[in-house]
Amino acid sequence: MATVHSPSAERSAATPDRALRRIVIASVAGNAMEWYDFFVYGTAAALVFGTLFFPANADPLIGTLGAFAAFAMGFVARPLGGIVFGHIGDRYGRRASLVWTLLIMGFATFGIGLLPTYDHVGLWAPAALVALRLLQGIASGGEWGGGVLMISENAPPEKRGYYAAWSQLGVGGGFVLSSAAFLAVQALPHEQFISWGWRLPFLASIVIFALGVYIRHSLPESRDFENAEEAGKTSHMPVLEAIKRHPKEILMAMGLRVAENGGAYIFLAFSLVYGKFVGIPNSTMLTGVMLAMVVEMVAMLLWGKLSDRIGRKPVYMIGAASLAVMAFPFFWLLDTHSTPLIWLALVLGTAVCHGAMIGTLPALVGELFSTEVRYSGVALGHEVASIFAGGLSPLLATALLSHYHTSWPVAVFLIVLSLITVITLRFTRETRQR
Repeated sequence: MATVHSPSAERSAATPDRALRRIVIASVAGNAMEWYDFFVYGTAAALVFGTLFFPANADPLIGTLGAFAAFAMGFVARPLGGIVFGHIGDRYGRRASLVWTLLIMGFATFGIGLLPTYDHVGLWAPAALVALRLLQGIASGGEWGGGVLMISENAPPEKRGYYAAWSQLGVGGGFVLSSAAFLAVQALPHEQFISWGWRLPFLASIVIFALGVYIRHSLPESRDFENAEEAGKTSHMPVLEAIKRHPKEILMAMGLRVAENGGAYIFLAFSLVYGKFVGIPNSTMLTGVMLAMVVEMVAMLLWGKLSDRIGRKPVYMIGAASLAVMAFPFFWLLDTHSTPLIWLALVLGTAVCHGAMIGTLPALVGELFSTEVRYSGVALGHEVASIFAGGLSPLLATALLSHYHTSWPVAVFLIVLSLITVITLRFTRETRQR
C-alpha cells in the first residue's frame, strides 16, 4: 500500500486538541443537518407518502410499497454521488465536496415540501418525488465518506476508532431531528397533518441548509489530504485508481455494509410500517425510534473506543452476529403491544446490533485505503452496498409482510443480512494497527 512521507507530514502527525475538537463539533453539526434532510423522507414514506403520492388502493401496504420504491431510488443514486464527490474530495479536498453535497441536499429536500400530491397532478406527483429523491441520493452518496474522513484523517492513530465514531453522531442526530419533527407535526389534527402538516419538516430544511453551509465553510481541510497534496501524491483519476489498486478492499467494504445498513433500515424505517400493521400508535413507535437513536449515539462512541483496544473486527463481529440473534425477538417484543417492551426492542436492535457496526465502520473502512484514493474507495464500497442493503431492505421487508402478513420472513431476511457480513469479516484483515 502506498504511504506518504514528508517533513510536513512528520510535523503534522497530530492535530492539536483544540483544533480537533473544533473539527469534530463542526463535522457532527454539518452531518446532522445533511442527514436530517435524507432521513426525513424515510419517516414520511412510512407514514404518509403512500397515500399522498401514489394511486389509492384497498391495501395501504401497496401505497407504502410505492413510497419505499421511491425511497430505494435514492440509494440507487448514491454510488453516482460517491463517484462524483469522491473524485472532488480526492482531487480538490474533503471540504469542497462536503459543501456541494449540502447545497444539493438542501435544494432537494425543500423541493419535496412544495410538491403537489397525486390527487392534484396525477402521475407527475410520484415522478417529481422520485426525481428529488434521486438528488437526495446523489448528495448523501458523497456525504458519508467526506464526513468520516474529515474527522478520522485528523485524529491520532491510537484513538482513531473513537474519534471516527463521532462522525456517526451526525447521522444519528439527523435521524433524531427528523423523527422529532414528524412527532411534533403529528400533534396536529389528522386532516391538517395530511393536508399540509407533513410539509413542515421538509420546508424547515431551508434553515438547516443555511446553517450547515456556514458551518462547513469554516472547517479546515483534512490533515492527511494536505500532507498528500504537498507531497504530490494526489491522484488525477482517483476512482479508477481505487478500483485498480483496491478491488478487494472495495468488496470488503460492501460486504461489511450489508448487515449494518440493511439492519438499520429494518429497525428504523420498516419498524414504523410494522407498527402500523399490528396496530401500535405512530407516536409510540416514533418515540421509541428517537429513544433508540439517542441511546445509540452514546453506544457507538463506546463501541468505537472499544475497537481501539481490542480491534475493529471483534467489535464489528459482535454487532453482525447479534443482528441474527435479535432477528426473531425484535418482532416478538413489538407484538406484545407493551410500550416498554417495544422500546426495549428498538434500543437493543439499534444500540447493540447496529451500534457496534456503525461505531466501528468509519475507522475500519477508512483504514482499508491509502490517502490519495481514500475518499473514492470508501464512497464506492459504502454506497454501492447501500443500494442492496439500505435501499432494498425496507422495500423487501414490506413486500414480505404484504404477502405473508406475518413477521417471520422479515426475521429470516435479517439473518441472511447478518450472515453475509459475518462471512465478509472472515476475509477482512484487522486494520487497527495500520
